[in-house]
Amino acid sequence: MLKIGCHLSCAKGYLSMAETALSINANTFQFFTRNPRGGKAKPISEKDMSDFLAFCSEHGISSVLAHAPYTLNPCAKDEGLRIFARDIMADDLRIMDRIPGGMYNFHPGSHVQQGAEIGIGMIQNHLNTILTPELKTRVLLETMSGKGSEVGRNFQEIRAIIDGVDLNEKLGVCLDTCHLWEGGYDIVNHLDDVLDEFDEVIGLERLCAIHLNDSKNPMCAHKDRHECIGFGHIGLEALVAVINNPRLKHLPFYLETPQDDLDGYAREIAMLRNFYAE
Repeated sequence: MLKIGCHLSCAKGYLSMAETALSINANTFQFFTRNPRGGKAKPISEKDMSDFLAFCSEHGISSVLAHAPYTLNPCAKDEGLRIFARDIMADDLRIMDRIPGGMYNFHPGSHVQQGAEIGIGMIQNHLNTILTPELKTRVLLETMSGKGSEVGRNFQEIRAIIDGVDLNEKLGVCLDTCHLWEGGYDIVNHLDDVLDEFDEVIGLERLCAIHLNDSKNPMCAHKDRHECIGFGHIGLEALVAVINNPRLKHLPFYLETPQDDLDGYAREIAMLRNFYAE
């Protein structure tokens, strides 16, 4: 069965997110634990969390993915911003450890003209400070499009981060199809070659999730502009090939397409389910 969902708001609580997911025929979803620009997380209601976990178990909703706030930058020049990133992520992981099988995805950060090598070292230090042997949540590094001074613009930079983390068994990777395409990986014409390279550099055993997005831009644009499925430069045929690829089809897929409302996500989910080969 295709494991697919979209990004939902947690403003009304965890149970509400799960109910919304079910209403659009999703069996997973992604969410922010707090405002995407940072700040305090909403206090968790014990009843809401308990009801949420029971609802997910009853309706087969799993592989819930939390996304770190966009403002987190573990390799910022400013030490205060690095401390902010550390404290927010540590708090988020405490929340996520309450959700069995949950994962936590983050953008590695921007080195801000310090150079990728320095940025990678800061991200390694960030993760070495936060990750603990007791942590149950898998922390995912997201592949980036190479905009500005982003770290994680290619598989080699992701691998370099992983290699410098002591508890790197806690780490995985989330592939973003738009980011891959705009970063220069031709997933339209050479998907299997891209996966071969990923396996050689990082290892497919670390691939835990996929952000399924079309792109407003041609390959190598390095701009990170998501588009609705089938309306961009990647196209429907190539994205259907992604969900049906034997090395990918067992993974959870999360839509981050620029929809105006939930009906748009419901249509995309229905369409992709129709094209999925069981």
